[in-house]
Amino acid sequence: MIYELGHFSLMLALAVALVLGVLPLWGAHRGHAPWMAMARPAALGQFLLIALSYAVLTHAFITDDFSVLLAAQHSHTALPLIYRFSAVWGNHEGSILLWSLILAGWTLAVALFSRRLELPLVSRVLGVMGLINCGFLLFTLFTSNPFERILPAPMDGKDLNPLLQDPGMAIHPPMLYMGYVGLVVPFAFAVAVLLSGKLDAAWARWSRPWTTAAWCFLTCGIALGSFWAYYELGWGGWWFWDPVENASFMPWLVATALIHSLAVTEKRGSFKMWTALLAILAFSLSLLGTFIVRSGVLSSVHAFATDPARGVFILLFLVLVIGSSLALFAWRAPRVGMGGQFEMVSRESMLLVNNVLLLVATAAVLLGTLYPLLIDALGMGKLSVGPPYFTAVFVPLMTPALFLMGVGPMARWRQAEVGDLARRLRWAFGLSVVAAVIAMVWVQQWSPMTGLGLWLAVWIACSTLGQLVERIRAGSSTGLVQRLRSQSGSYYGMLLAHLGVAVFVAGVTVVSSFQSESDVRMEVGDTADAGGYTVRLEGVQLIQGPNYSAARARLLVTKGDSVIGMLEPERRIYLVSRMPLTEVAIDRGIWRDVYVAMGEPVSATAWSMRIHHKPMVNWIWGGCLLMALGGLLAVLDRRYRARRAVSPAHAGNPLQAATAGAAA
Repeated sequence: MIYELGHFSLMLALAVALVLGVLPLWGAHRGHAPWMAMARPAALGQFLLIALSYAVLTHAFITDDFSVLLAAQHSHTALPLIYRFSAVWGNHEGSILLWSLILAGWTLAVALFSRRLELPLVSRVLGVMGLINCGFLLFTLFTSNPFERILPAPMDGKDLNPLLQDPGMAIHPPMLYMGYVGLVVPFAFAVAVLLSGKLDAAWARWSRPWTTAAWCFLTCGIALGSFWAYYELGWGGWWFWDPVENASFMPWLVATALIHSLAVTEKRGSFKMWTALLAILAFSLSLLGTFIVRSGVLSSVHAFATDPARGVFILLFLVLVIGSSLALFAWRAPRVGMGGQFEMVSRESMLLVNNVLLLVATAAVLLGTLYPLLIDALGMGKLSVGPPYFTAVFVPLMTPALFLMGVGPMARWRQAEVGDLARRLRWAFGLSVVAAVIAMVWVQQWSPMTGLGLWLAVWIACSTLGQLVERIRAGSSTGLVQRLRSQSGSYYGMLLAHLGVAVFVAGVTVVSSFQSESDVRMEVGDTADAGGYTVRLEGVQLIQGPNYSAARARLLVTKGDSVIGMLEPERRIYLVSRMPLTEVAIDRGIWRDVYVAMGEPVSATAWSMRIHHKPMVNWIWGGCLLMALGGLLAVLDRRYRARRAVSPAHAGNPLQAATAGAAA
């Protein structure tokens, strides 16, 4: 009975989403306030119904009710509790239901935190989000029913994919989905203002914190996925340009461009149509990523779907959403003015160049991702596009973009002087060159790419700190503390995010240039060297886990006469699936990782071991964390909270409300 309730609540959620997607939009078009007023209650009802359905599905996994086919296929009585929760979304049907739940959550959040917006605009935004969820609920009910039953119920389940039995997978997918799905908010704002024809600076201010919040989640989700692949898959890499990785990276690139474009639209009234187009493209790439992962066109630990009907449904939905939004954009674009004018050398022009570079890089990644799939679909053979292509194309595009990160924030709005920029940035440029040269001499190795990467990292850091020093010096407050406190949260967020990029670039450069790896055969007492560290095999013992058996090695790590630590990698065999899996052991540090993966036994007394030395690899994820924290600071900027204090006289006029809030 309970599972019929879960299925019925999904059908009710579809009906409510349809009401949310039709009546408020029609009411906004006709100026009918009662219909527009239905948007917020419908958003709440939709969320509660989908949450109920998700809770019912979770109940099946937690209680080992294998009469639910999904639980029988992806769970087991010996599965630890935390992985029963993550198993709910560790499959196609559950992940799509999670998508709908998160989309309903974003819709409810917009409904709750948009009290100061005009009712017609809120109605259009929530209506668009409701229509999008209609598509996913239809997809769930007709092609991906999570409540399908199997009777008689099996005594036990088939277990969750062992690769997904990791704490990181309890966090990574929801975090990634929060970013993926969160891009629907700026998309809905863009479509809403295109429908109304009021493409002014106010909509950019309203949608900017939502976009930044989604970008933060997406940044954390991608970083967690990279970190999980690094320590779980056993090959020691942090990015492989896999199609599933690219499916999340492409929306992130466009969302990064969108954040900067929204800033220009809000502050200068420029880039209005460009910003709307970026909002459409960002969410369109999220839908495209869903098609890549859920259509069955590729095999991956992330790709669950194998039914071609699902791929056809998603493709049709993708064409409908992207086609209709781009058609609306093409219809409205000729009627919108150019906005504020700016010179060739200005902050606007540099942000525009950066955005174009990000879009071209996205197009390059899109080509490398889809072209092999297209060739395969046409029966023209198998084609592999790997890291060499992406490195050769992506790095040259990102190099000028990273350089402009140091110049753009120092340039003045509307018009800047080249000589003035050169004078203000001379110390940052000189320090970055000197630091890069010293680093190369210190490590006694040199290559053009290494030198370029280190110079860019130091250049971004020095120019970012130089911006802060210059701004503090120009402040009108009397004391240093007062000048620091007078800066906005979004400004500090920008600085922190840019410093995060510098840390990220430094980590990528160093680990790519100076990492070492060795595959060795080891018996008890044997030693191997990696990056100046000595690893000695002390012994191997058999252990029994909750749902696996394993051989666990004990390896002593030393450097000279100093003992660094004991590493215990495992070679597991999961009892139900009989799938072997390597559980790596890592001695972590700020400056390096010593990484050991245990392979197959090569004799009765010897094992194969893969030993890595990864200098500064943790700077990669540390940089991502700084970027996300920078975005969080920007979201929490008091300017966005100041809208609550806008007087009723301004509440009806979005431009006046935005101006009053910015002044506050």
